[in-house]
Amino acid sequence: MQITHQSDRIALDEFLKVRVDSVRKNRKWDRRDFPKNDPCALQRWQSDFRVEFSRLLGGVTDWDCLPLNAHIIESRKCDGYIRETVHFETQSGMVVNAYFLIPDGCTAPRPAMLCLPGHGRGVDTLVGIAVDGSERPMGEPEEYAGDFALQCVARGFPTLAMEMIGFGERRTLSARSASADVSSCHAAATTALALGETLAGWRVFDAMRALDYLQSRTEVVCPEKIGIMGISGGAMIALFTAALDERISATVLSCYWNSFADSILSLVHCVDNYIPGLSKLCEMSDLAALVAPRSLFAESGSTDIIFPVEAFRESCIHARDIYKEFGAPVGFQSEEFVGGHEFHGVQAFEFLSRWQSGSD
Repeated sequence: MQITHQSDRIALDEFLKVRVDSVRKNRKWDRRDFPKNDPCALQRWQSDFRVEFSRLLGGVTDWDCLPLNAHIIESRKCDGYIRETVHFETQSGMVVNAYFLIPDGCTAPRPAMLCLPGHGRGVDTLVGIAVDGSERPMGEPEEYAGDFALQCVARGFPTLAMEMIGFGERRTLSARSASADVSSCHAAATTALALGETLAGWRVFDAMRALDYLQSRTEVVCPEKIGIMGISGGAMIALFTAALDERISATVLSCYWNSFADSILSLVHCVDNYIPGLSKLCEMSDLAALVAPRSLFAESGSTDIIFPVEAFRESCIHARDIYKEFGAPVGFQSEEFVGGHEFHGVQAFEFLSRWQSGSD
């Protein structure tokens, strides 16, 4: 008798769909009505939610902060800015490489940006460094990130572009011996999970230490006004970091804002996207309640096949409802642009310009 596995495949498809559908309505925020006679109720709820979220990432907000031991490895004059190659430590034995871009003429503290890359070659693609190490002209990006760190410094922001664990120089030796865009996400993520932690948590902790570094550069950085920008997997870490660290006063997300159910759980994504138990706690748009009332902007392409536009629209509606409850009805803004999984930045930089000037 011939045995086929077609029915098993279909059964698994249906099982997975049923399981995802079972968490679609797991909203941490569901048009809550906080008592008007208790002005602290909203803040208590937010604080409790933040503790739960941190715990799922591995308890990242409770990790020890060791000395940064920061060093400037190189300083190079570029077109319109100085680019410093910076190393600093986050966890024991973990050194982060980053580029600190300082606009020409920056002689006093200004609002600053922390920029995080998504999958690809890593941080070099944000700052115009080609595969062979040469400089690419601004406005000629080679990847979907559109050199957005260069766009930030061109608009007057001191900008720290940070490499994330698993990308670029922060890969395993086997990945570094392969092509430049091969990540080490699988090795890092599975190791973190086996330890009861998450790769997302490791990356968030690095970003939080990057904020420490930015706040130490008081000659050019206003410590009370730091924004964060990320694309795709970098936007995930930007959102998660802003949700946990209130030092971030403005957040820009490109090619990520969506729903877990319609994207992360319904399509094939890198293992670094998966946080055990997260979809039982909340939906992605609920995390807006951890960022609010601080400024939050999200953009998405109309033809982005891994972050479906309908879910983007629904998540924007939910976020606006949340921000209204926090008394910041224009604190969340968004743009849907014609395009795919790529950085756009038109309304995003208008949003940042208002934040930069204090008119947000």
